[in-house]
Amino acid sequence: MSGELVPDRSRLRASHEDRDLVVERLQIAAGDGRLTAEELDERLEVALTARTYGELESVLADLPATAAGPALPVGVAAAAPKEVSRIVVSSASVRREGPWVVPQRLEIEVGSGAVSLDFTGAVIALPVLEIEASVHSGSVTLVVPPDVRVDLDEVTVRSGSARNRAQPDPAAPVRLQVHITGKVHSGSIRVRAPKPPRRTFGQWLLRRPQSKPELGR
Repeated sequence: MSGELVPDRSRLRASHEDRDLVVERLQIAAGDGRLTAEELDERLEVALTARTYGELESVLADLPATAAGPALPVGVAAAAPKEVSRIVVSSASVRREGPWVVPQRLEIEVGSGAVSLDFTGAVIALPVLEIEASVHSGSVTLVVPPDVRVDLDEVTVRSGSARNRAQPDPAAPVRLQVHITGKVHSGSIRVRAPKPPRRTFGQWLLRRPQSKPELGR
């Protein structure tokens, strides 16, 4: 319609995928030495709570295109897996879920924050993922479907814990083998299966027990 106002792109609402992409770009920039740990934490907090493209673009404004990546939005599934990706967290929380691209190697350093990696909808192009983790008083959680196997045998635990509570399906082909090495000082590394999907309201109604018919008087 002629005369119709075109909304400012910076005011458009961002999606979970957009936020995840910006988080990954910030982590790459920190791994390249462009951001300090404090700057990374500050920008991650903004990115994870951003509601518009303008808020997301504000944390990438002073980063070159090679570190910040292409303009939003961009399709994650089309991206090639990186050789090495880094996640450095002091006190913030970082989540990777949905169609994020699994790299060949992932280096994780957690101070007192939390990192969650959900492989349920991840884009897996390689058969093996090497993770080197250094967990102080924070936590690293891996959510894995039955066709993703995780090996924790080479993780050194000082006073924390490293537990694998996932139950792989022996009959399912292994789509991804995750090999974790590193140290846990007083934090934790947990591996668990995805939570079962919640029933919709309609499903809940269908599963309600039928009431007994009243007896005739």
